[in-house]
Amino acid sequence: MYQLEFPWLLALLPLPLLVWWLMPPYREESASVRLPFFGEVASAAGLKPAPGAVVPRTHWLQKVIAPIAWVLVLLALARPQFVEPPIEKVQPARDLLLALDLSQSMDARDYKRPDGTAIARVDAVRQVVQDFVTRRKGDRIGLVVFGDAPYPQAPFTMDHALVQTMLGEMIPGMAGPSTALGDAVGLGIKMFEHSKAPQKVMIVLTDGNDTASKMPPPRAAAIARERGVTVHTVGIGDPGATGEDKVDLDLLRQLAATTGGRYFFAGDQGELEQIYATLDRITPENQKVLSWRPRRELFMWPLGAAVLLIVAYQLQMTAIVLARRARAARGEDDDEPSALKASAGQEGGA
Repeated sequence: MYQLEFPWLLALLPLPLLVWWLMPPYREESASVRLPFFGEVASAAGLKPAPGAVVPRTHWLQKVIAPIAWVLVLLALARPQFVEPPIEKVQPARDLLLALDLSQSMDARDYKRPDGTAIARVDAVRQVVQDFVTRRKGDRIGLVVFGDAPYPQAPFTMDHALVQTMLGEMIPGMAGPSTALGDAVGLGIKMFEHSKAPQKVMIVLTDGNDTASKMPPPRAAAIARERGVTVHTVGIGDPGATGEDKVDLDLLRQLAATTGGRYFFAGDQGELEQIYATLDRITPENQKVLSWRPRRELFMWPLGAAVLLIVAYQLQMTAIVLARRARAARGEDDDEPSALKASAGQEGGA
């Protein structure tokens, strides 16, 4: 649509009329000599005396061009604009980090599908997490895998296809055979340092006990709480195992409780799907829609029209004056129409 940035300037339209009505006319006096026999002197010299008072006269062209030029200049000062349709941008309000255990124990084929068939833990996790990512269209998602040490696989991004590709390429043991849970939480906190999202959520999934971290998990949880990072923990595997293969459920509960998150345990793929469905529900999509309407300035069109109109008028007056002087030089009678005579004789009146 079209609009004026300063429409109140149009209230100045009657300003020239007010000036004409209220201001006194301009008068200019010139030195002269009064002679009682001036007529005889002029006649003897062959001169035709001019009237004592000269009042500049206008003609119809000036009366038309002047108001049009004033309206165009005032319209340009009011800054006409063309406002284009709004452009909307969806800005995510949450950064979501997935931290997945890829220790060697994730290759164990002891996880049950809903139909009862056994699959490897990593395959069950891959399917469930990929479905979860598909539903998180409004979040920036990052990916970290950990084993002997944590490794960032994908920065926070809206390119969810990239995250799903990285999930599809997960191989148990690619990060080492051990489990560095505390270091994984610490790396996640570091990835959140440059995040400007108002909500920062980390979902940690592991099937083992922390045996390789340099940073103790309780310390990492305390730092996450200080930085405003909520950590949800998901345990899979066998709580009754021994050594490194035993999933430490008490530690996962403590991590979640310290940061204000929730703890879950999934004994099979069906329970894992329900857990991620719950996480999807308790962290609903949260995003801001930014709208901006581009504006195109149009003041140059009325301003240019006013300038062209005035320049065309001045060129016409100049042509008339030059033509009159040429005829006078040839001694021709000045038989111009009265309107043109007035305008040419008073070229300063415009």
